Amino acid sequence: MSQGGMVGDRAEQSLEQAIRAIPDPEIPVITIDDLGIVRELSVEGDRAVVTITPTYSGCPAMRAIADAIEVTARRHGVRAEVVTRLAPAWTTDWMSESGKESLRRFGIAPPTGTAAHSGRPAGPVPVDLSVRQVRCPHCGSDRTEETSRFGSTACKALRRCLSCREPFEEFKPI
Repeated sequence: MSQGGMVGDRAEQSLEQAIRAIPDPEIPVITIDDLGIVRELSVEGDRAVVTITPTYSGCPAMRAIADAIEVTARRHGVRAEVVTRLAPAWTTDWMSESGKESLRRFGIAPPTGTAAHSGRPAGPVPVDLSVRQVRCPHCGSDRTEETSRFGSTACKALRRCLSCREPFEEFKPI
């Protein structure tokens, strides 16, 4: 490979790292890559194609994320095409472990277990009447309760710890 090719590869890697490091506009302690919404990213010459999947189809942050991708690409001398892919639907299973840990350190309980619809065969939906246990991100207690199904965003719920009495948000498993 020529010296110019190596420089091009480094520039592409730098652009890819910069795009993947864009913070989520609603929860800036986690990147869009750690969130798992970056599905594909390719760079060819002066054009980058970035395919993203929203956490849910009506997510208001998607326009801000697409704008941030376009701005980041421009700073690297590349134009970006942002493609939104709705299928397969996003799942919290796509979140990275480091992203989940970032949420916990920030005081948001990360999603636990496997999302309910992952790998589920078509047909009747099983109903589970047990109460989900969510660990408090502040003290680590499992003695928590849900106070509201929806928090500051649709993908979070409000909870309260019965041990340390602190309120917190939970990123719901989807």
